[in-house]
Amino acid sequence: MDLNYSPEDEGFRERVRRWFAEHPPGALDTLEQKKAWQRKLYEAGFVGMGWPREYGGQDARPMEQAIVAEEMAAADVPGAINSLALGLIGPTLIVHGTDEQKRRYLQRMLTAEEIWCQLYSEPDSGSDLASLKTSAVREGDHWSINGQKVWASLGAYAAFGILLARTKPNVPKHQGISYFILDMRTQGVEVRPLKQITGSSEFAEVFFTNVKVPAENIIGQEGQGWELAQTTLGYERGGSVLARVTRHQANMRRLIEVARALRRDGQPALEDPLVRQKLGRMVVEVEVLRYTGFRILSKLEQGTRPGPESSVDKLYYSELDKRHQELVQDILGPFGQLEKGLPKELALNSSTMRGDDSTWAYNFLWSRAGTIYAGSSEIQKNIIGERVLKLPREPRADRATPSSTGG
Repeated sequence: MDLNYSPEDEGFRERVRRWFAEHPPGALDTLEQKKAWQRKLYEAGFVGMGWPREYGGQDARPMEQAIVAEEMAAADVPGAINSLALGLIGPTLIVHGTDEQKRRYLQRMLTAEEIWCQLYSEPDSGSDLASLKTSAVREGDHWSINGQKVWASLGAYAAFGILLARTKPNVPKHQGISYFILDMRTQGVEVRPLKQITGSSEFAEVFFTNVKVPAENIIGQEGQGWELAQTTLGYERGGSVLARVTRHQANMRRLIEVARALRRDGQPALEDPLVRQKLGRMVVEVEVLRYTGFRILSKLEQGTRPGPESSVDKLYYSELDKRHQELVQDILGPFGQLEKGLPKELALNSSTMRGDDSTWAYNFLWSRAGTIYAGSSEIQKNIIGERVLKLPREPRADRATPSSTGG
């Protein structure tokens, strides 16, 4: 891949940068305000960019999508609220949905008229997703759903969700799963927000008691759910690495500002050799992440989706974020633990990576999640060993056939 942007790409970047400078998001305290911001992004052509035009997209190149993501991160503005629908669910529906399903749901995803969540994980079926137990039984013109899901991002606000449920209990676990569209307002659906270590409730657990799902709400064929789930999870590890790099670089600049103002033994912390060593390590690791992003973007530009090697990227950036947040705490000391942010004399516009109300303490706590969601670090290591390095699997007495795992 040519690592130099073309004149057309540079011109596009300038237009995007100018748009964000002229259209600040304003207050985004309520769900309706966040929906309105997504609609503004959509009208500007920055939502669903890679979707086909017939479904409201722009047929944009991966490079153009990456540029928009980078400029959003550089401007420190939030993305679209309906992120799961845009990045995972919508693309899956475009590939596997019926014409009626596409007409009914896709446009409303783009405009944030309907928020979506992902109903995959269960209390006993997280990394080993294929062991899920939520059941779906066909009863005439509908399916009856019973069971429980957990860690449903946006579950407390979602109007719809994509649901994995077991429709064939007596076949190998990967073959008995089906993929459904669930109206979250259906009788028998109970949503309970989960209080996280950060103090927020971005996740929810969802219970299903004799929930009736219309037969036409199945996506693909009965028993095809595992295949479709892998399609969805593949989108989850797409080419957003460069946006992460931009946010990490912004985080680094703010940290350096704070280290310059923070006093340690009567001197600015930035002059401490150990602090400089830690900052240097962070700079180098972010550069490694940047070139990893170029490798993925190169494949996307060539029209191919990243294969199992995308697990290398996922493992690296999630573990990197955790390491960096620990180094931030080392540098800031007790100030890094303040839930309300730094004292005024140290703040220096130092909200980081998660919006204006963010704190360094919040980022430290949130970084733990990155090694779990979208496939835990342990699962990524297995995938890298088996599918990238082609290492042999250790035989197990209880494994009749090879199995895959999802996050």
